Amino acid sequence: MTLMLLDRYHFLPRFYRLSLVSVFSNMMIPLAGLVDTAFLGHLSEIRYLAGVILASILFDYLYRVLKFLRSSTNALAAEAAGLNDQKALILAGIRSSLVALAVGLGILALQYPIQKLGFAILSGNANVEASGVDYFYGRIWGAPAVLLNFVLMGWFLGQERNGMVLLMTLVGNGANVILDYFMIVKWGWASSGAGLATAISQYLSLGIGLIGMGWIISWHDLKAALPETFEGKALKETVVLKWNILIRFLLLISAYAIFTNLSSGLGITTLAQNGLLLQIALLSQFTIQGVGMTTQTLTGNFKSKGETELLMPLLIISILTVMPMALLFAGGTILFPETVFGLLTNHPEVSNGITQYTLWLLPLLELTAIAFMLEGHFIGLKQGKTLRNAVLVAFGLGFVPLAIAGWVWQSNHLLWMALVGYMAGLCLFLGGQLLQTLNQPVPQEPENAPAKPIT
Repeated sequence: MTLMLLDRYHFLPRFYRLSLVSVFSNMMIPLAGLVDTAFLGHLSEIRYLAGVILASILFDYLYRVLKFLRSSTNALAAEAAGLNDQKALILAGIRSSLVALAVGLGILALQYPIQKLGFAILSGNANVEASGVDYFYGRIWGAPAVLLNFVLMGWFLGQERNGMVLLMTLVGNGANVILDYFMIVKWGWASSGAGLATAISQYLSLGIGLIGMGWIISWHDLKAALPETFEGKALKETVVLKWNILIRFLLLISAYAIFTNLSSGLGITTLAQNGLLLQIALLSQFTIQGVGMTTQTLTGNFKSKGETELLMPLLIISILTVMPMALLFAGGTILFPETVFGLLTNHPEVSNGITQYTLWLLPLLELTAIAFMLEGHFIGLKQGKTLRNAVLVAFGLGFVPLAIAGWVWQSNHLLWMALVGYMAGLCLFLGGQLLQTLNQPVPQEPENAPAKPIT
């Protein structure tokens, strides 16, 4: 019996090794955002903090949706590495980089209409919007670097070179902290300085990634691969976007964007409070997502090898790993609010009233942890339709009615309940699907790319 249990959990060292690197890499992103918030939250005027929180919604839409570049490159690179096909590996990086560069330059060319449309949809008073626009025009210049970094990270992850991804993240976010200090504190550039600091740090991260890529690729292999770069069918496959996963990203981001936008209608203080709490929630979610990426990878690996008896042990271990992590973030904030929020802002009107909302972090983060692991399980199985249906139900039935109620009755508690409802809806739907499939063969969906992390 003991030997059987050990055999079913033999993947544990591999699971925790991959998760550790992914967690550290993912944590660096929201940590940099927390530093931005801390610098801006200690300025004399709160409008700078509120403006950046508002403008960040636009970048959430632009960049988090475009993370398909990372997932598709990851799949292509993993397939090439598995076949030991150096030419295919190089072409995966080059073709994806061309797509990323074209999209990034397109964003720069369209920055004015993007800004106008975005702030026409978002709501805030004139001073808050002015600060948000300053931040937008500073940060938008980093768009090409951000998208190219998605490609490089996917390319390295596909080869299991997780250390390079961690190095890129450390350099980029470390530079962001230093530049924030000079541009916000020393030079007084406020929200525009925060945007420029983020943009410049992305180019520094890109430089590290390009050096790493050059170290891996030989000049001889590069010359052999270049003539095939624009081969029609292969190039088209590089830009294919998995529609069901795109819906997942859009609805998740939309829920948080609507939440933030409705918060701004409750006043600048409530917007700032919710923004600070979301920074804690995002830090937890990015950390948990690192484990989710490993769950996706190993689920796909076990499925392809026919080791379906390991799928449930993997899911159980994943959930048991992330629930204490979520509890740590929520519990620390609930128990020590003065310490946590004292680091982020010195505005008493924000920090004094925020404790009435901190309890919402407990159900939100715990349900998010479970939902992300269930999503990782179904993505690894390539059951995209199941995931799509889950987010549609969660958004339409769990989030929207409560968000509308929160707006009608001007209740911030109802807005927080709407986010909890979204995650609860995901857990219930995916949990129900899991129970239905426990004793059935693992279904195969006609997906083009191999099952790799969708991040």
